[in-house]
Amino acid sequence: MAFWLQMGFLLGAMLTQVVRGRVEKELSPECREFLYMGTPPTGLEHHSVKYICQFYNKKPRYVTLYSTEDHIPIYSAYTFKRSDGEKCVDVPWMYEPQLSTSFDTSEMQPFPRGYMHMNFEDAQAILDDYANTILYERGTLNPDEHQNEPDDKASTYTLTNVVPMAPDVNNRVWNEQEHVIRKRLNNYCHGKAHIVTGITTSGKMIRRENMNRIAVPTYLWSAYCCVDYDHNAPFTERYKFPSFAHYGLNEDENNEVVEIPVTKLKEFLTRTTFVNQNFQIFVGDCMPTSSSKTD
Repeated sequence: MAFWLQMGFLLGAMLTQVVRGRVEKELSPECREFLYMGTPPTGLEHHSVKYICQFYNKKPRYVTLYSTEDHIPIYSAYTFKRSDGEKCVDVPWMYEPQLSTSFDTSEMQPFPRGYMHMNFEDAQAILDDYANTILYERGTLNPDEHQNEPDDKASTYTLTNVVPMAPDVNNRVWNEQEHVIRKRLNNYCHGKAHIVTGITTSGKMIRRENMNRIAVPTYLWSAYCCVDYDHNAPFTERYKFPSFAHYGLNEDENNEVVEIPVTKLKEFLTRTTFVNQNFQIFVGDCMPTSSSKTD
């Protein structure tokens, strides 16, 4: 009996490590591939955050730093895939079992019909949180149009990749900028492009049943890094390599997107969000080393 009790305890510990291994402080090598030089942004001072290696259909798809207190991602980091910009229209919204206290999978899952959300709503957003919001819509940080394969596109439809966006931002301003970046990287990035898209928090909350549920970002921001690019591109595009960035106000007015160098975005975020003196989006601000491949 003692032997089987010991074996049961050991097996339980092993299963716990396997199941919960995707939400942790240190990212695994397979998840670091979505980050430039395998390094996540540094110097972000947020409380109650967890790295999520977003798994879908048995493969890692991208990385998210998620706030279990504000129920939104602080950023999603992903590898850009050349794409024609088509969107998925038949993918159900999903949640992240890894943030639940009890689950049997490490992959994102569709919300079940008539689901008992109390098992995981303390740690993440649920569909009910967005059900009656008029001023905001679900906006993805890693957009499906920056992915190519159907499974990569589908994996973007999880609420752990979603923040509340003002309708004009979600449907026009930010969406148009995603088109701009997609076309630029399609045409002039020869190698791998890493993108980090994030938010600044405001203190404004979406409430449900008299409870603060979801933080509303003040600004959205994004930066890309592509060290292997077309050096013969027109100057209007070439100077935006190897890296460039943009940000915009998350409101229905005065929300024009501003494109700036990554160093300027760092300065902007230092003034507008919780970062320290070590804040960095990309290692070395995505400046290629002498050994980097060039044309």
